[in-house]
Amino acid sequence: MKALTVVAIAFTFILAAAGSLPAAQLQKATFAGGCFWCMEHPFDELPGVVSVTSGYTGGQVKNPTYEQVSAGGTGHAESVQVVYDPAKISYEKLLNRYWHNIDPTVKDRQFCDIGHQYRSAIFYHNEEQRRLALQSKQALEKSRQLKAPIQTEIVAATEFYPAEEYHQHYYKKNPLRYSYYRLSCGRDHRLKELWGGQAGK
Repeated sequence: MKALTVVAIAFTFILAAAGSLPAAQLQKATFAGGCFWCMEHPFDELPGVVSVTSGYTGGQVKNPTYEQVSAGGTGHAESVQVVYDPAKISYEKLLNRYWHNIDPTVKDRQFCDIGHQYRSAIFYHNEEQRRLALQSKQALEKSRQLKAPIQTEIVAATEFYPAEEYHQHYYKKNPLRYSYYRLSCGRDHRLKELWGGQAGK
């Protein structure tokens, strides 16, 4: 029995060293910032981020489709759900990356996309995320960097529905179409107006 116990303990340490155990410690962060195609890449490239999924949240309809959400009326926002390792990246850093990739000064729209489904929002998963989100918003307001009031919602996370597969990592699957969309939508131009050298970072 002792031999089996020793083996089990040793196996546990091996798994931990290999990075197989911390999955239970991973956390989720959910953000809406207009077109979800454009919100994946900023988080994907951050060390400590395990995955980024495009989807829909904040609405009333179960299992919504892209057609339903984009038409409006379901209450959902196009969003991304970020799974991250808090031992490698903090929620504060995710918030900082989020703010610099959206226009917080407009309501129910982001760049060329107009409608409640394109609102900006931080969907917190626990009280600590709520506190940090509010704190980051207040700090941004005090900095007076923005010329208009912040319209971004900070609300409790509800069920998140992953978008259809063809939407996932669209910037990788269709780089030319993605680049054209960002350019024609005026996203990068507006981000630079708002954030200067910190745009997108």
